[in-house]
Amino acid sequence: MKVKVLSRNPDDYVRETKYDIQRVPRNYDPALHPFEVSREYTRALNATKLERVFAKPFLASLDGHRDGVNCMAKHTTSLSTLLSGSCDGEVKVWNLTKRECVRTLQAHEGFVRGMVVRYCGASFFTVGDDKTIKQWKMEAPGYGEEEEPLNTILGKTVFTGLDHHQKEGVFATCGQQVDIWDEQRSSPIRSFTWGVDSFSAVRFNPVETELLASCASDRSIVLYDMRESAPLKKVIMTMRSNTLCWNPMEAYYFTCSNEDYNLYTYDMRYLKRPFTVHMDHVSAVLDLDYSPTGKEFVSASFDKTIRIFPKDGGHSREVYHTKRMQHVICIKWSSDSKYILSGSDEMNIRLWKANASEKLGVLAPREKQARNYNQKLKEKFQHHPQIRRIAHHRHLPKNIYHQRKELKIMKEARRRKERNVRKHSKPGSVPVMSEKEKHVVTVVK
Repeated sequence: MKVKVLSRNPDDYVRETKYDIQRVPRNYDPALHPFEVSREYTRALNATKLERVFAKPFLASLDGHRDGVNCMAKHTTSLSTLLSGSCDGEVKVWNLTKRECVRTLQAHEGFVRGMVVRYCGASFFTVGDDKTIKQWKMEAPGYGEEEEPLNTILGKTVFTGLDHHQKEGVFATCGQQVDIWDEQRSSPIRSFTWGVDSFSAVRFNPVETELLASCASDRSIVLYDMRESAPLKKVIMTMRSNTLCWNPMEAYYFTCSNEDYNLYTYDMRYLKRPFTVHMDHVSAVLDLDYSPTGKEFVSASFDKTIRIFPKDGGHSREVYHTKRMQHVICIKWSSDSKYILSGSDEMNIRLWKANASEKLGVLAPREKQARNYNQKLKEKFQHHPQIRRIAHHRHLPKNIYHQRKELKIMKEARRRKERNVRKHSKPGSVPVMSEKEKHVVTVVK
């Protein structure tokens, strides 16, 4: 004989203390909640609106330089330390938590062209217009001691870029050629040339640490392997690339910033066409840096804006600008993935949030829960027209807004002309080229 017993456990409905929230039993069966979706849609809409209301990305401005900020370097082991070099040869070390300059040194005569922190974080290297490479101690000199470099190497030509190996005492410079240097020697251990008059940037791959890439003045991007005696291959584009950055999570992918207002992500195994073309800037893109997660990167442009792109998205998810900020020359994404640092023409370094509406500081468990719930709701309803419109809308400065419209008209005119030429030509004589293929001239091996 079966006996059914009603069992009620007080733990399910009685509060532990009077300060707790009342426990409400819930049955999650969708048949009992016919209006759940419309309720969730309203919540998603409100969450999206609030996200735009609280989007205040600008945090602080670090001023102290007396000339435009030309390059920056992140500390490899300390989150709160940033180094910056300006156009008058001055290098400053900043403490980001206190938001103040802790050390200033006159490193070079003329521009500081590049700087990088050694992988151990004990010292850093700078190159400048005075044809020298200098190595400096990370700690400030003691009382009464003079500011002297640990090591100075005099080169034959001006160096335009610099990067350090991730694990060994080896660094690379670029100028009229790409040189690989050992820290213990005063002459390069290897030099790479490929019929190019000058290089503007060189970067080591953070994953496959023996690989490096450089941007050359003949509109090409050249790939090298330190174990080989000659460069691997190069891709020649329609316009010159200014800088490039490797994806820290995917060894084969790198993104380059170009003079034609776009950024291009390539797979180094297949250089015939870029993996993605990132379009949105209205002037030359001067610098970029990847997020440590490898999912996004930030770009700095001559059009006085900073944009954040998803690595596989053609358009930016965020644009930052201020009235006072002029041409943005250098950009860095902090190693904890939360902040962006930009250096610009008008002598300022600015600190931004990577996620514009993120609340900083310690979050209570209920705040975290609410944030995660809202995030999921926004993802669920992201394609609804109303939510999409609010989430994607960004206010732009008037001149950038008009330039974008103008570029759109010009692009449409070019397309129309191409269509007309194709229509009035012999079939097959004017091939259809995709947007990705248009920008690559050839690949040389």
